[in-house]
Amino acid sequence: MFLKIRNLLMATEIERLTQLSHELRFVDGRASNPANLTKNNQQVDTADPRYAESVQVVSAALSRSREFMDFALPKRVAPPLLSRYEPGMQYGAHADAALLPVGSARLRSDLSCTVFINDPSAYEGGELAISIGNQRIPFKGNSGEAIIYPSTTLHEVIPVRAGQRLVSITFIESYIPDQHQRMQVYELNEIAALEGKAMQWESRVRLDVVRQNLMRMWSTT
Repeated sequence: MFLKIRNLLMATEIERLTQLSHELRFVDGRASNPANLTKNNQQVDTADPRYAESVQVVSAALSRSREFMDFALPKRVAPPLLSRYEPGMQYGAHADAALLPVGSARLRSDLSCTVFINDPSAYEGGELAISIGNQRIPFKGNSGEAIIYPSTTLHEVIPVRAGQRLVSITFIESYIPDQHQRMQVYELNEIAALEGKAMQWESRVRLDVVRQNLMRMWSTT
């Protein structure tokens, strides 16, 4: 299951990230995945002192998003990383690493997130294509939008034909690792939010008991 969040970033945040993308140092994207010969992009140099600000901007947007919090049930979120693609660049079909180094620990990637920074009209190609069965579903979000999808899926970035693609990517370790279980809790939470006030109080309490008990049963600490 995918979640598209419209207007995750405010206009001022898009403007600041765009400005930072001109000021920050970028390095070969294979620095974070040297074994993947199909990865051909650029990513911000995490040693650049201004990198922390780009992390803070995107992290703050995710933290205040109720849609993100309800869908991902985030336990830990990797520091978002600015990535850009120039003409001819791409990221071939791949699955994200299951365990990612974050500081002195490792984060389990349950969900992946791409935040689109520049307008889709600024570049040709560059779609995020996610494979489901024998179908490949392309995503090319508007400026400030985010798409969240299971890290277990095969996906790729189609070659950019013209212009520049600028995104921020991150990975989420959820309190509920199992995708099916997480979606059951999400759906129940959505029903409670939409229909809770219309329910009889006794029914609403019983629904809340089920929701909280599923969280207790399935969540990791």
